[in-house]
Amino acid sequence: MTATRAPAARAPAAPAARTETTAARDQPGPARAPARGATLAGALAMVCVGGSVAVTGTLARAPVYTAEALRYAAACLLLLAFARASGRSVRLPRAAEWLWLAGIAATGLVVFNVALADGARGAEPAVFGVAVACVPTLLAVAGPLLERSRPAPKAVVAAVVLTGGAALVQGLGRCDAAGFAWAAVAFGCEAAFTLLAVPVLGRHGPLGVSVHATWIATVIFAVLGGVREGPAAVTRLSAADWLATGYLAVGVTAVAFVLWYTSVDRLGAGRAGLLTGIAPIAATLTGILLGGPAPRPMVWAGIAVVIAGLTVGLRNGERGSDALSPS
Repeated sequence: MTATRAPAARAPAAPAARTETTAARDQPGPARAPARGATLAGALAMVCVGGSVAVTGTLARAPVYTAEALRYAAACLLLLAFARASGRSVRLPRAAEWLWLAGIAATGLVVFNVALADGARGAEPAVFGVAVACVPTLLAVAGPLLERSRPAPKAVVAAVVLTGGAALVQGLGRCDAAGFAWAAVAFGCEAAFTLLAVPVLGRHGPLGVSVHATWIATVIFAVLGGVREGPAAVTRLSAADWLATGYLAVGVTAVAFVLWYTSVDRLGAGRAGLLTGIAPIAATLTGILLGGPAPRPMVWAGIAVVIAGLTVGLRNGERGSDALSPS
């Protein structure tokens, strides 16, 4: 199932054997959006994520695990309704696919949010912002390897530039040892959210992966909420908490998940990962629109660096990596 190079002595060369994911991604026609559309999808997903920072903050005093369970349950129902309305089928996982999908939910959705909630006691939000800003570099290297390709040097350089720019946008904050540890956990979980989806996107597609990740996360958060907050925690949610949970369910989960996995499926994890640099910019601009102070010159410099990194990394439409020969 791995990609191979045709022997030089054969002319014309036979098509190389490809994995199911790679073959599906290369199919022509309306089933596959062009690279420009996939880039736009990933960018919009990161705008949703970055713009949600202020909304997420309103849940700081709420029973957060119960709210998260409701958020992912609502998102899953919306995704299933969309699948039914559009005539798309959601396949049941089989064999090892259960592990990949459970891994996405457990790390990218559950542990990540736990890290943000518990880590806030020892680290300011900017620390987690910088940790997440390091993800593009990891995706630029690990993503192509999971897809049986070589990392593209240009994408790696662009990812490093993006990380530096995002760090300038976020700034640095107070952090103790426990906060640093939770920030490292958040970094790993954010990367896992993308990388663990690579092996299952070919068969399940962005919609199927999103459906399974959200219902599994719902179950886990419901158990956590029942144990840590009690079965009656839902009655302690205020009207503002319900509004925030609804927005996160629709915009940041149901919509953003499908957009993001569409981008990863078409562009590959390495190139799509560069788009995560948009999230801190979206968070900053949202803060301005909500009446926050104008960014300092260092923040504007960081935004310029992020834009430069995106321009370098996404200039060409190709995936930008070579197939690996089997060892």
